Amino acid sequence: MNSTSTYLLELQGMRKAFPGVLATDNVDLKIKPGEVHALLGENGAGKSTLVKMIYGILKADAGSIYFNGKPVEINSPAQARELGIAMVFQHFSLFDSLSVVENISLGMDHACSMDELANQITELSNRYGLPLDPQRHVYTLSVGERQRIEIIRCLLQKPKLLVMDEPTSVLTPQEVDKLFITLKRLAEEGLAILYISHKLNEIKALCRNATVLRHGKKIDTVEVDEESTQTLAAMMMGRELKEFKHPRKSEPGEIRLSVNDPHIPAADKTGISLQILNLTVRAGEVVGISGVAGNGQDELLAALNGEKRSSRADSIIIEGRAVGRMGPNERRLSGLASVPEKRLGHGAVPDMDLVENAFLTSFTRLRLIRYGLIDREKTVEFAKKIIRNFSVKTPGSDVPASSLSGGNLQKFIIGRELMQNPEILIVSQPTWGVDAGAALTIRQELRELAAEGAAVLVISQDLDELLEISDRIGAICGGRLSRFYPTSSITTEQVGMLMAGVCLEEGMPHVA
Repeated sequence: MNSTSTYLLELQGMRKAFPGVLATDNVDLKIKPGEVHALLGENGAGKSTLVKMIYGILKADAGSIYFNGKPVEINSPAQARELGIAMVFQHFSLFDSLSVVENISLGMDHACSMDELANQITELSNRYGLPLDPQRHVYTLSVGERQRIEIIRCLLQKPKLLVMDEPTSVLTPQEVDKLFITLKRLAEEGLAILYISHKLNEIKALCRNATVLRHGKKIDTVEVDEESTQTLAAMMMGRELKEFKHPRKSEPGEIRLSVNDPHIPAADKTGISLQILNLTVRAGEVVGISGVAGNGQDELLAALNGEKRSSRADSIIIEGRAVGRMGPNERRLSGLASVPEKRLGHGAVPDMDLVENAFLTSFTRLRLIRYGLIDREKTVEFAKKIIRNFSVKTPGSDVPASSLSGGNLQKFIIGRELMQNPEILIVSQPTWGVDAGAALTIRQELRELAAEGAAVLVISQDLDELLEISDRIGAICGGRLSRFYPTSSITTEQVGMLMAGVCLEEGMPHVA
């Protein structure tokens, strides 16, 4: 390589192994200035490992990195930033109690006065259509505004390459459109962007080229315009992606879950109070709740599954039984199962193995205790059945939950709840970070559960997902639920308005 190379970044033969796993195997990647380049692959394909080597978080076992035609070694994020590489992570690193300018100053490599930095933030945010008030505290901002902080912090470093990991997973459709306008403008000005996303429609709309990884190996680099979402998915998975099939629908049955204004106050000033919540879910239907992260989704799940109790027993009714004052175990015995958004530490105990984690939520419904002792044989078989039925990639059922990738742990947790055949299932972010094949399986299973007579409530930030699987859809904003509308009679843009707290015009068909 030499300085006359047309590529800004070139990776050759990148290899990284962990105990028992070859994460990346001889991977090549090339990105030109001004190019928006997608990095695609299923969970465990090696995407995160590769970008961590680019950003200096991990050191490669073998391979070469060239930047601006010159060989470089990137041993730390600070060194990456010095070269001109910036990264916007999927999970933000912000202090809620600090202001925008204070948060950005903490991430700057070169110090300047707060007043000067505030002026730079205002100028840059206005220039790229990412308006930010430098003096506002982070806890007062929406998730979309918080993402702007991360992007502006990166742009202040004047990078040549911007790496973005699942940047739209917390945004409304309108915010996604604005972000894409900004990214296209940055690319036109010469910034190279490496874009990681599971949403293939986004890749088609934004990216010029895509490099596809599978099982740690590079499969191909293709021009996005010449591929369909189906062919991209097939390259990622090594097989054709099946189409989602709706089971034959029947008329919704009796009300299985009813929510009547539980009025649960926020635990602290940065939390969300549940204010106006009226909701029913009937046997045989899937009801979807959309919303930008941080608008009360976690609080709603906690109120429904019994982690947070209401002062009124009749504020939540399960199968005709007032359970508002009952805890999680009593609600499970009444027929409810739930899957939280946070997998590790909430959905599963990190240091416990998969058998123990399978036992935790199922011992009552599946009668896994005999004479006061755990029925080990029956519990092990249940864990292995989850692994088989949901294609969980793991060396065995005796490994700790923390050893699984996020996507595989999600499949295990979803499978654990589904295989208990609950009368009511509440699931938050069912396919967050899960690859296309696994996402299809999970969505299909949710619809099948409803077809068998269960009431299914799905809380998700993925609008495509909700519009695909839900019979009715609404949104949560600032701890308040909107009206619910038949999915067949509402558009993506209208759901986006609900997510922003806007009431739709009178006359639209809705269901209380």
